[in-house]
Amino acid sequence: MKLIHSSVRRPVGVTMIVLALVALGFVSLRNLTIDLYPDINFPIAVVSTSYEGAAPQEVERLISRPIESGVSSIEGIKTVQTRSQPGASLVVLMFETGANLDSVLLDVREKVDQVKGMLPEDAGTPNVLRFDPQQIPVMWVGLNGADDAELQSYAENQLVPHFERQEGVASVTIEGGSEQEVQVLLQQDRLYQYGLSAGQLVQALHSANQSASAGVIEKGDQNLQIRIKGEYESIDDIKQTIVQSPQGALLQLKDIADVKEVAKEKSTISLVNGSPSVVMSILKKTDGNTVKVADEMYAAIDELQERLPEELSLNIVFDTSTFIRMSIESVVKNIGIGALFATVILLLFLKSVRATLVIGISIPIAIISTFTLMYFTGETINVLTMGGLALGIGMMVDSSIVILENIVTYRQRGYSVMEAAKHGASELAPAVIAATTTTLIVFLPIVFVEGIASELFTPLALTISFALFASLLVSITLIPMLASKLLPKQITEEGRRLSRFNVMGKVKGIYISLLKTVLKFRKTTILTTVLAIGGSFSLVPTIGTEFIPPSDQGQIEIRVTAKPGTNLESTKQITEQIDDKLSKYEDQIETVYLSVGGGGFESFSTRSHRATYTIQLVGKEERTLSTMDMIKMIDEDLQMIPGIEAQVRELSSSLGSGEPVHIQLTGPDYDVLQQLGDQVVTVISDVDGIHEPETSTSEGIPEIDIMVDRQIASQYGLSYDQVLNQVRISMNGQLATRYRTGGDELDVRLILPKENRRTIADVETMPIQTPSGAVIPLSTVATFDQVEGPVTLMRENRQRQLNVTSDIVDRDLGSIMDDVDMKLQSLHFPEGYSYKIGGQAEDMMDSFRKLGMALIFSIFLVYAVMAIQFENFLHPFIIMFSLPATVVGVILGLVVTQKPLSVPAFVGVIMLAGIVVNNAIVLVDYINLLRQRGVERYEAILQAAPSRLRPILMTTITTVLGMIPLSLGLGEGAEAQQPLAIVIIFGLSISMMFTLLLIPVVYTYLDDLARKMATNARQNG
Repeated sequence: MKLIHSSVRRPVGVTMIVLALVALGFVSLRNLTIDLYPDINFPIAVVSTSYEGAAPQEVERLISRPIESGVSSIEGIKTVQTRSQPGASLVVLMFETGANLDSVLLDVREKVDQVKGMLPEDAGTPNVLRFDPQQIPVMWVGLNGADDAELQSYAENQLVPHFERQEGVASVTIEGGSEQEVQVLLQQDRLYQYGLSAGQLVQALHSANQSASAGVIEKGDQNLQIRIKGEYESIDDIKQTIVQSPQGALLQLKDIADVKEVAKEKSTISLVNGSPSVVMSILKKTDGNTVKVADEMYAAIDELQERLPEELSLNIVFDTSTFIRMSIESVVKNIGIGALFATVILLLFLKSVRATLVIGISIPIAIISTFTLMYFTGETINVLTMGGLALGIGMMVDSSIVILENIVTYRQRGYSVMEAAKHGASELAPAVIAATTTTLIVFLPIVFVEGIASELFTPLALTISFALFASLLVSITLIPMLASKLLPKQITEEGRRLSRFNVMGKVKGIYISLLKTVLKFRKTTILTTVLAIGGSFSLVPTIGTEFIPPSDQGQIEIRVTAKPGTNLESTKQITEQIDDKLSKYEDQIETVYLSVGGGGFESFSTRSHRATYTIQLVGKEERTLSTMDMIKMIDEDLQMIPGIEAQVRELSSSLGSGEPVHIQLTGPDYDVLQQLGDQVVTVISDVDGIHEPETSTSEGIPEIDIMVDRQIASQYGLSYDQVLNQVRISMNGQLATRYRTGGDELDVRLILPKENRRTIADVETMPIQTPSGAVIPLSTVATFDQVEGPVTLMRENRQRQLNVTSDIVDRDLGSIMDDVDMKLQSLHFPEGYSYKIGGQAEDMMDSFRKLGMALIFSIFLVYAVMAIQFENFLHPFIIMFSLPATVVGVILGLVVTQKPLSVPAFVGVIMLAGIVVNNAIVLVDYINLLRQRGVERYEAILQAAPSRLRPILMTTITTVLGMIPLSLGLGEGAEAQQPLAIVIIFGLSISMMFTLLLIPVVYTYLDDLARKMATNARQNG
C-alpha cells in the first residue's frame, strides 16, 4: 500500500497530477467525435449498375446474374443478394463479421472487372461501394425559386462544389431537378427517303465530335503541338453534321432530323412544404463527425446566402445533428441530475459538507479522466458512451465511500489524522480493488462477443470501465490525501451541525434485529429466498422481448404506392389529396419533404408510381400529440383515399438490419413465391401488433411483350438483333455523343419524337427498315401481348427470394414473432420452398444467444477474480450467492415498468453480475478480518454487518439514484439506456436486501461445512 502512504505524505504531488489529468481531459473533450451511436462495422459491399430502359427480367438476366456469379467465389462471403428493378441492378455482398472491408472491396472490384465485358454495351459501369446502414445524410438542403433546370444547373455548378469542399463532407447528391440534353428527333420518312438508318446517324455524330493531336513541328527554337479541333461548339454545329447517304449524297443532319436542346424527362419531383425544390443530401465521410460536419455546412450556407440570386432561396430541410445535439444534452442533464442525487445522499449519510466534498470531487475527476481515455482509445461521444457515464455516476463514488467511511472509523478511535488516512485506506483497499475488478471484468466477454450487440455496447462498457478505473485510483490516492486535510475540521464542526439526521441509528437497530432473526431461522431464510426466485420466474411469460428500443425523433415516413404503371404527373396529382389530409395537422408539423418517384435505399431506381413523404414534427414540448398518435390518425385518414396503398411509420434510429418483422421466402419460381407472399401477408395480418404488412413485390407493372417471329423476319433479311436495336433506339433512344457547352456536358441522344411513341398503335406500326431499304411495320414480323411484369426480382445465394415485412405497434417484438411463427408453421409450403426469419427479430435472437454466453463467462470470471483476491475457493462461493437473488429484482423491474427484455436490458443483467457482488465482498472481507483478530464467528457477523451497513446503503442508494434520470427515459435519445438503468436499479436494490440478510446465513452454512470437512480430513489423516 505504498501508493496510499505516498499520496498522504505528498499531497502537492497528487494535486499536480490531478490538475494535469483534468487539463488533458478538457483538451481530449474538444477533439472527441460526436455522433448519435457508435460506429458499427457492417462488412457489406454493394455493386450497383444502371441499364436504362430495361425491364427487371433483362436486368436480372444480363446484369445481376453475371455479377452474382462473378463475386460469389470471393472468400468470406456470407450472403449474396441481388435486386433487379426497372433500369437498375443492385448486388449486395454480406461478409463474415470481422472481415476487412477495405481488402474485400479490392477483391470485389477485381471480380467485377472480370465480368464487365460480359455486360451489355449500353449498360452503365458497375459501381462498387461499401454500404453502411447507419450512413444517412447529415442534412438535406433545399433550393427553390426558379424552374427545375435553372435550380439543377445552379446547384450543380455553384452549390455542390462548395459543399463538397467542406471538411468531413464525402459527397452531395441532388434530387428533384431536371437536366438538359440535345435530342436528335428522327424523321423516319426522310431517313427512308435517303436510305439511311439510325445507326449510321450515331456513327456520323460520334465521328464528327472529336479532337485529336497530330504531332509536333518546330518553329525556331520552339516545338509547336499540332491539334485538330473538331468538337461541337454549338447546336448549329450538330445540325450541320455531314451525313453521307448510301447513294453518295452529302446531307446535313438538320435535313433528316430535328435537333433541339430540351430538358430530360424527369424521373423525380421534390417538394419542400409544398414548394417545388431541388434537394441536396449531404453525406459525411466514414470517420466524419456528424455535428462538426453540420456546423461546417451551416457556415457554408451562410456564406452562400450572401451571393445567392435574389429569386432563389436556400434552406435546411432536415438536420440529423439536431437530434444528436438534443440527445447528448439530455444525457448530460441526466448526468448532472444523477450527480446531484448522489451528492445529496452523501450529505445525508455523512452528515458533513466537507466529507461530502471529499467524495463528491471524485465524480468530475473520474468523468474528465474518462474523456482522456476515450480519446486515446478512439471512442466517440454518443448516446451510449455518454449513457455509460450517466449509468456510472453513482458507481463512481462507491470506492471512495468505503475508503472514507473506514478512515472516519479510525479517526473516531483516536488515531491521528495522518494515521487514520493511512490505516483506514490501506485496510479496505484490497476489498475495494476486488470489488471494482469484478465490476470491470464482467465487460470483458461483451468486448469479445461478435455481432451488433457487441459493436453497440462495447463502447458503453469501455466508458463505464474507464470511469470506474479512474474512480478507483482517486479513492486510493486523492481521497486519503483530502481526508487527511479536511476531516479534522469537519468532524468537530460540521458533524455536530448535521447530527439531527439520526435516521441511520434507527435503520441499524432494525437491521440488527432482522439479522439475529435470520441467523436463528436459517432454513426458513434459505427457503424464502428460493420461493422468491421461483415466484419471479413465473412472471417471465408476461415480460416479452424486443431488440433495441427505437429513439423517437419526431419523424414520420409515408410511403404512397399508386397503381403500377402510373406516370409521374398522375402520382403527383394523387399526392395532392394526401396534402389535403395533412393540412389539418399543420400545427404539429415543422417540415414536409415529398419525393415523387424516388426516395430511400430500397428505391435505388426511380419508380413513377411511388411517392415518399418525410415529415418532421415540431418539438415534443410544442405538440399535443405523440408521434405514434400522429401515425395512427394519419393512417386512418389515408385509408379513405381510393386507388392507393399508404404505409405510415415512425422513422427512428433503429439499429437492427431491416424491419422488425422480416420474413424471407425462397424457392425456384417467382409466381409461386408471389402467391406464398400474399398468403403470408393474409395470415400474419391477424396477429395482434402487426402493422401494415407488405411483400417486396406488389402488383405487376403493365408491359407489352413483343415476340419477334424470327422466321418471318429472316424472310425480310432481318435478324432478331436488328429488330431489337431499331425498336430500342426508337423508343428509348441511343446516346450518340456528348456536347460541351460552358461548364456542362450534355448528352446527344437519337430518339423518335414523343408523339410517335405514345400509344400501343405507335409501337405496332413502328417502321422497321430492312437491309434492302424497304420499310415494314413492326407488326409484320412480331406479335404483341399485354401482360403484367414484376416490379422487382430478388435473389439470395442464387435462389429466387421474396420478402414479407411489417412494422409493429403496441406489442413487443418477441411475442409478435412467436405468433407469426405459429401462423407460418400452419401454412403448407410446396417442396423446394421455405421461409426464414430475418431483420430485427433475427438480430434480437442472435444477440440474446451471444449475450447469454457472455453472461455465463462473466459469472465465471467474477468468481475467478475473487478466488485470486481471497486466495480461497470458499469465500468467493459465499459471495456468489448474491447473484441468484438478482433475478428477482430484474424480473420485478421489467414487470413493474412494463418494459420487455431487450439487448440493453440483457447488458444490464451482465453488469449486475459484477456490481451486486461488491456489497457481499465488503461484508465477507470484514467478517474474515474480525475473525482473524480472534472474534468469534457469530459476534464477527453481528459486528461486521452493522458496521458495513452504512457504506453498503450509501453505495447502493447513490448508484440507484444516479440512474433514476435514465430509468425515467427523460429527454431525447434516452430510450436505449432506459431498460439497462431499470434492470440495474431494481436488480441492485433487491440484491442488496438479500445480501445483507442472506449472505451471513450462507456464510454460516458454508463455514460449518468447511469445518466438518477439515475435521474429517484430520480424522482420516
